[in-house]
Amino acid sequence: MRARTFAVLAGLVLVAGIPAARAQELEPRAYSPSPVGTNFVAVAVGASSGDVLFDPSVPITDASASIGLATVGYGRTFGLWGRQGLVTIGIPYAWGTVEGKVYEEAQEVRRSGLADVRIRTSLNLVGSKAMSVEEFRKAPRSTIVGVSLTVQFPTGEYDRTKLINLGTDRFAVKPEVGVSVPVGRWSLDAYAGAWFFQDADEFYPGNATRSQDPLFSVQGHASLTFRNGAWLAFDATWYGGGETTVDSGPPSTRQSNSRLGATFSFPLTRAQSLKFAASTGASARTGNDFDTALLGWQVRWFDRPRPGA
Repeated sequence: MRARTFAVLAGLVLVAGIPAARAQELEPRAYSPSPVGTNFVAVAVGASSGDVLFDPSVPITDASASIGLATVGYGRTFGLWGRQGLVTIGIPYAWGTVEGKVYEEAQEVRRSGLADVRIRTSLNLVGSKAMSVEEFRKAPRSTIVGVSLTVQFPTGEYDRTKLINLGTDRFAVKPEVGVSVPVGRWSLDAYAGAWFFQDADEFYPGNATRSQDPLFSVQGHASLTFRNGAWLAFDATWYGGGETTVDSGPPSTRQSNSRLGATFSFPLTRAQSLKFAASTGASARTGNDFDTALLGWQVRWFDRPRPGA
């Protein structure tokens, strides 16, 4: 019974663990401008580890989790109504381990496989028109106001007869608004958004319904650009809400967590760059309080001009 109790609760951690770790993402310059017809391919590897904070009523102590995530992504800018837009897709592979004590008995659970795919579309409404490469090079920097919509698809590995899954078996969407203000060689960014979750109707043992309230988030970034094109950003985020219920059971404690981090990107060539990012939990009420590190490589190219254009 004790082992099964841990399996149930550890499964809740891993079912929510990958999305929760990704909800803690800090992404500076998410609304930065680029010429129309810019293509990006990126490969990123990250690791998150730390404490899992349960309600005091739950008989689990010394709980911790380690989650790895490797993602391949593609992005492309486009023009819409004379404004610059961007669409990106990320395909992740994840692995994780949860450890803890149930009534002082040590337990451990492991999983690895494909996680849920995300597609994000953004449009800069103010300050970033749809421009060619030549127009972009001559354009002055200006304040940008943009909006985005991220959709998470239930493509990750999921078996309703197993509690521990890397997929969530539900759709989720995140509308967001972002502002980027240039100040000399600095860029000041702020975003506000919320995740909205579809109910999962095949939750363990296969016929339970798992529901989650919206998870609200805000981010702030201050980034400095160097003369060689490298940049350094200081990052902060807060996210709260996201109470979860299974069938008619009691809701989990509302999340109210914050994180601090830094991101450094530098060019390898005119078309390639490396990015390092690290963040840590500043405060956490419940859920996952992770330290995270990420290494990413990106290559960029522009569409060939059409004859006569």
